[in-house]
Amino acid sequence: MDVESCQRCERLRSYCADVARVKRRQFIESDYWGKPVPGFGDPRARMWIIGLAPAAHGGNRTGRVFTGDRSGDFLYAALHRAGFANQPTSVSRDDGLKLHDCYVSATARCAPPANKPTLDEVANCAPFLDREWNMLEQKRVILALGKIAWDAALALARRNECVIPKPAPVFGHGAQFMLHPKLWLIGSYHVSQQNTFTGKLTNDMFDDVLRRVSSLMR
Repeated sequence: MDVESCQRCERLRSYCADVARVKRRQFIESDYWGKPVPGFGDPRARMWIIGLAPAAHGGNRTGRVFTGDRSGDFLYAALHRAGFANQPTSVSRDDGLKLHDCYVSATARCAPPANKPTLDEVANCAPFLDREWNMLEQKRVILALGKIAWDAALALARRNECVIPKPAPVFGHGAQFMLHPKLWLIGSYHVSQQNTFTGKLTNDMFDDVLRRVSSLMR
């Protein structure tokens, strides 16, 4: 099943459709995407970024992950500084943004109420991560944004024959774990507005993580 046509989660599909119908006042003239949001980027990427889920008025509106919201402003500006993006902004699917050696997707592909997908909803999206795992044959580093993405990445690796110890590696900003000899998992606080506006995650902190990713990709 294609990501865009997925109907597995009734709660999420209902919520996304309602958001797309009602809209936010500042986007009242926009045609909302309102469907599950696919991954985006370079299929030959060595860095794979996994986030939480599309934002109700970001990816759910624009149809591209981390696009049209403050989280995307922070993420793509950092990717541009690090040489992974050709421009620092991401506002729409046709804005000319291209990623080099980087692919971005999410644990859940639909915007969830209060940004909190349920465990069942995360599980329903797991096959899409499996498909990307197989597609991204050159991957060397998975960068997990937040604990939910970290846990999903560990489960993904376990499903794909990586040996994950018990108890599993604990999430933290800068946490690092070798999934197998050619693939690393690195954690970062999520690039959410809640984290970046409060200073929990700064540009310097995220730039440092990206520099470490680059060193592990070699």
